[in-house]
Amino acid sequence: MPTFRDWEDPLPVLAAALAKRGLQRARIGLDFGSYCMPVARFERLRAALPEAQFVDVGNVVWELRLAKSPAEVDLLRRASGIADAAMVRAAAACVRGGSQRDAAKAAAATYIELGADPSHVGPISAGRGWDFLHGHMEDTPLADGDIVHIELTPRIAGYSARLMRCAVVGTPAAELVRAAETLRELQDRQIAAMQPGAVAHDVDAILRQGVIDSGLGTSFDNISGYTLGFYAQAGPRTSDFTRIFHPGATWRLEPQMVFHMYASAQGASYSETVLVTTKGPERLTRLPRTLIINP
Repeated sequence: MPTFRDWEDPLPVLAAALAKRGLQRARIGLDFGSYCMPVARFERLRAALPEAQFVDVGNVVWELRLAKSPAEVDLLRRASGIADAAMVRAAAACVRGGSQRDAAKAAAATYIELGADPSHVGPISAGRGWDFLHGHMEDTPLADGDIVHIELTPRIAGYSARLMRCAVVGTPAAELVRAAETLRELQDRQIAAMQPGAVAHDVDAILRQGVIDSGLGTSFDNISGYTLGFYAQAGPRTSDFTRIFHPGATWRLEPQMVFHMYASAQGASYSETVLVTTKGPERLTRLPRTLIINP
């Protein structure tokens, strides 16, 4: 294995190593979508190997990771348990006079205490009478009527589980309670449909069309789930969209796939980490699916 010092250009080293193996004129596969291969680096690689042909291997490596091994599932199961515990503590911090930062602090401490990697807590944002999940953390004191959306993303050895709930400060409005109950029932049906062989757009439609038919919204413009697994510590991808649930998704669910299934409408939000097994779906996050109310 050729090596190089931190301050040296690795591309000549790579070119020399390939030439040593007689591959300077080879057809070489690369993931053209990799954030480790920006245009400038690719052009330098082509200059270092002018007789080689570079071809895009696409999502081959990502797709090989879709079906999780028992060891990977164990890591995701453990991360899911930490997500449950952290959500209880983070939501309990959402009280009058408290702040989003208090919730984040409780979640971060739980991650470290229970064995998760030191990492980003996840999106935590507060509002009133709205349906926005990914806001910036700020320090405005919480007051009656505020809804705090909490999405936790703990990782163990890089494997991330995800869980979303909303905590309400004070007595929730009747409209919010009805929205939460309806959304939970729709997503329960969607998760139950996550059987091996199911077509992704059929699973997606249960929630998507249900939100519209129930009057929770006139449209549903998000995807309703995406791949979970290994997430590198650094990199621009905050979520793995190798497989996503949307109206045009024709791929089929397979055993050992793991997904983050999420839904929001009229201020209510739920999400779960779900494993597809040969016997059907298993919810790895196990927290009760209800509004969290801090009176």
